[in-house]
Amino acid sequence: MAELTSTADGSQRNDTALLVVDVQNRVMAHAWKAEEIIARVAKAVALARQQATPVIWVQHGDDELVRDSEAWQWVPALQPASDEMLFHKSTNSAFQGTGLTDHLTATGIKHLLLCGAMTNWCIQATAYGAMERGYNLTLLGDAHTTEDLDFGHGKIIPASDVILQLNTVVNWVSYPGVSNRTLTVADCFAPRS
Repeated sequence: MAELTSTADGSQRNDTALLVVDVQNRVMAHAWKAEEIIARVAKAVALARQQATPVIWVQHGDDELVRDSEAWQWVPALQPASDEMLFHKSTNSAFQGTGLTDHLTATGIKHLLLCGAMTNWCIQATAYGAMERGYNLTLLGDAHTTEDLDFGHGKIIPASDVILQLNTVVNWVSYPGVSNRTLTVADCFAPRS
């Protein structure tokens, strides 16, 4: 999962980070399989911490998701540790106006493990934003979710279809010099033999 990179002084550092996006009370309130997804994100966070993989948190706030409100808070099962980076955003992409790129550059992170919500908005925008900036990306395909998309007049795209579509695209889309794939949490954090 994580790759160790030698530094100039001979020490090694992890070039991979887990990026947890928008697993907040209101965002998850009507999300597809919310409790299962929250449990998988929590497992990914626990495994990342065990493997000394940095965990980076990104939290959305806007006129509908007011900062410091109960709706804006992280779900109770997920809380950033005091030594983990937290970025606040007001657009779909975790990269826009947040300082995330500067942090990744400063810490030598080149590979992101992505999980959270909502698949069709913030996860998709963040995935494309990462690959467009040259970061290798592993989408945790069983650790992101969204709501059904209701276009009115009986036109509904089930959340499961939206999730499947992004999981498939991330496996096949191509960016120069970028490695991208979709894995389950278990496969991503499985010990290497």
